[in-house]
Amino acid sequence: MAIPAGILHYLESGDAVTHAVAYVLLAMSVASWCFLLVKAWVLVRAKRQGPAALAAFWRAATLDDGIAALRATDKERVFAPLAEAARDADAASRTEPRALAARVERGERVLRALRHALRTSQRRLEFGQVLLASIGSTAPFVGLLGTVWGIYHALGSIAASGQAQIENVAGPVGEALIMTAFGLVVAIPAVLAYNILGRLVRQLVEELDGFARDLHVFVCGEPAATPAATPAATPAATA
Repeated sequence: MAIPAGILHYLESGDAVTHAVAYVLLAMSVASWCFLLVKAWVLVRAKRQGPAALAAFWRAATLDDGIAALRATDKERVFAPLAEAARDADAASRTEPRALAARVERGERVLRALRHALRTSQRRLEFGQVLLASIGSTAPFVGLLGTVWGIYHALGSIAASGQAQIENVAGPVGEALIMTAFGLVVAIPAVLAYNILGRLVRQLVEELDGFARDLHVFVCGEPAATPAATPAATPAATA
């Protein structure tokens, strides 16, 4: 695909600021596309593996067998850390009767372990979302900076040449507007990816929250109040 002549002329006639803005936008575009492709692969894979992994866990005869089944089917390790945390907290409360932590009620200890594991999993799922949000919100302004600087540079050159006819102004100004378009081209995919991936994250966190509650009932024999009381874990409305 050939680069339009206007863009080439704009870059060739631009100064260090023009080139810096173009390189920053290019780096933003590459970073956002690489991240969103990798992140989408991970989240979609985790979403597809979730039902099979949970079904394999609940079919197991013991908790250890269930964890082994999760490790085999949950390749992204989304659900397995919760089961491991519940098992370890329950085992610690039984094997450390003299420890200070053991004085906490067994159900509360398991609840704390599940809450910590759930928050850790949530942070892993949300990793990189800030990058997409930052690119989506700042790329248009970076492009606008390039446009403003390009127009200033073009008008200065026209004033120095003394040829202020409309045909001499329209070309350089139009070329400078390319940077605004470039910024929008970078920002729009990042914003769309942020919203779509954010929805997948919320759905997975909702499934994790339900799994944590079931684990608490299974291990302690009583329902948990709220294993994960974090605002970010609020499930999105299903379409």
